[in-house]
Amino acid sequence: MSDHPHAHLDPLAHVAQPDQPDELADARARAGKAVRDLGHALIGHHAPMERIDHLTATLDSLTAELSRGSVRTRSEVSQIGDWANPADDGEALKSYDERPVSGRASPWGLDVDLRREGDDAVATLTLRAAHEGAPKRSHGGIVAALFDDVFGFVLSFQSQAAFTGELAIRYEAGVPIGEPLECRVRLTEVKGRKLLMAGELTCEGRVLARSTATFITIDSERFAAGPT
Repeated sequence: MSDHPHAHLDPLAHVAQPDQPDELADARARAGKAVRDLGHALIGHHAPMERIDHLTATLDSLTAELSRGSVRTRSEVSQIGDWANPADDGEALKSYDERPVSGRASPWGLDVDLRREGDDAVATLTLRAAHEGAPKRSHGGIVAALFDDVFGFVLSFQSQAAFTGELAIRYEAGVPIGEPLECRVRLTEVKGRKLLMAGELTCEGRVLARSTATFITIDSERFAAGPT
């Protein structure tokens, strides 16, 4: 389910969230990137057992320390959806920092750069070691998550909140690890509350995967209220 928010931007480029100062948001972004880099280093490099055990103990200690803080949720960080501030043609596309796929503070992020090109939302990225499924190729779920996330940015062009109703992926070739990729998506049709979208994932112009999606519109106040 998605509730979604120039070229080759710094992954830490930022517009401050409404409820936190730039310094704290930037610190969280640095921490998110550090966690992502750690995951790729762990997966992509050999290390002796002693070093791995030391890493585990250090991370367990840090997790316990962070868990002593008060609970923090998306609703408290940002209730305003990406549709509230649509980007102009050529501008960077931004969302809340903790957005799982493209958020700069997300430990699960793909380090995606996003921009608007006309009616297209365009993401550029390079997948890394922890994204590998088949040898030297991305896990298919990573590709699906990427499409779902980038489709969500199209909602801002319509100034409309919506949820993913259906997502279909056609894998036409293996998606490589370590090579620059482009994911380009757009709105194709509106049918009542249904927003139909389509897009492609390419590497140097070659189509690797295609996707179609149906998003279901929802009132922004109901979106902010959470599930009922």
